[in-house]
Amino acid sequence: MKRSKLVVGVVLLAAVFISSIVFAGNIAINGSTTVLPIAQKVAEAFMKEHPDVKISVSGGGSGNGIKALIDGTTDIADASRAMKDEEVEMAKGKGTKPVEFVVAYDCIVPVVHPDNPLKNITVDQLKAIYMGKVKNWEEIGGSDKPVVVISRDTSSGTYEVWEEKVMKKERVYPGALLTASSGAIIQTVSKNSNAIGYVGHGYVDKSVKSLSVNGIMGSKETTLNKTYPISRPLFMYTRIQPAGDIKTFMDYVLNKDKGQKLVEISGFVPLN
Repeated sequence: MKRSKLVVGVVLLAAVFISSIVFAGNIAINGSTTVLPIAQKVAEAFMKEHPDVKISVSGGGSGNGIKALIDGTTDIADASRAMKDEEVEMAKGKGTKPVEFVVAYDCIVPVVHPDNPLKNITVDQLKAIYMGKVKNWEEIGGSDKPVVVISRDTSSGTYEVWEEKVMKKERVYPGALLTASSGAIIQTVSKNSNAIGYVGHGYVDKSVKSLSVNGIMGSKETTLNKTYPISRPLFMYTRIQPAGDIKTFMDYVLNKDKGQKLVEISGFVPLN
């Protein structure tokens, strides 16, 4: 009799433990380092209003976030580029039907050290630099110094947009230094007076100088009116049509008086 009561007790404790996991209200967000500041700010504000929900946010690149979504190891994937057709098919093959949400707009800006005298650069010049054809700043109106090229790695959504809009499908030349995050590009460029990199507008700070492209400075206005040549939407993907806490969170992200205000505070362009 005592043994049967013990077994029942263990089963009940296990049931309580399992239910606490199921209903803990945990949300995992993974992916783009560009979208990372948005996700962090919104998650922090959301948890203050919903203390029963715990949200973990990590970066690693759009490709890694989408892979985690496909594998079922994250609830929300941040991405600075749209999911590819083959990724959607892979997700469907694993029983996942990704739902796309545009959460903000952004422009990718070339950044140099503040001591660099250059103020403007053309798309063609950027392409030539990243193909390794321009090796000295003097060739495009700068000082007589070597160009140090900093790029994102190929798992980055920012890299893929740069490849599409600047490189026109040409590959970045092998001599470029590859970094794993937008923050790493800012740090590297800020410490090297000969370097050039590219980041989402929200990452630009006083430690670097952004260049206008084709005579147009990247800004909220030029992103929305599409006059700036390297603009893009930013995404969050859920594994299926969101429900429960995930739906509440996505509604919060898209709310013009809540999440979208935090998008602007983060340095990006809100949907409204």
